Amino acid sequence: MFLKSKDITVVRKGGSTLQFPDIEVGHDDSVLLLGASGAGKTTFLSVLAGLLRPNAGQVLVDGGDFYAISSSKRDQERGQKFGFIFQTLHLLPSLTLRQNIALAADMANVPLQNERLEHLLKTLGLVDKADRKPDALSQGEQQRAAIARAVLLRPQIIMADEPTSALDDDNANSVMDLLEAQAKESGAALLVATHDNRIKGRFKTIINLESQVREAA
Repeated sequence: MFLKSKDITVVRKGGSTLQFPDIEVGHDDSVLLLGASGAGKTTFLSVLAGLLRPNAGQVLVDGGDFYAISSSKRDQERGQKFGFIFQTLHLLPSLTLRQNIALAADMANVPLQNERLEHLLKTLGLVDKADRKPDALSQGEQQRAAIARAVLLRPQIIMADEPTSALDDDNANSVMDLLEAQAKESGAALLVATHDNRIKGRFKTIINLESQVREAA
């Protein structure tokens, strides 16, 4: 089992408490975290990825307590084992598409494999856009670039936060096809957080995050 969580609790500013179900994600699993706005989907992803220390509970990565190691070691493991696609894509406007994708290797402090980068550009239909900056790309091209950056290092898990919620049916299906294909090619698990019920049928495991919030007394 690659990723497990136990008894995760997060206290928000203002005092409300988020309590999350325990999850287990194997190396070839596809898991959907489904919930309305405010249910804590992004918070839970951030905890699982080692970006937000919970107030209680454990996150286990390859059997080890992810928050028991130093923050620098956790950053290194995240960079090498996790591919994260944020709701806001976080492409740097001053860098070209190719440079934005290559940034994943730099952040993880590992050598860039140019063959892998060029393969992704070709696979995702971005070769002719590789030297353009984000503001010269369509939203779909930016999203494909974000996917390429997330899978560049062949992560063990791909995490995506609301990848389809702002898209029409055709584009939503295209993005999910890309995520599933890249997860399969990389041998990675896929963990998606969304309120988009259209994609439920694509997942082996669905975890509903409704009613996880307890308001402060």
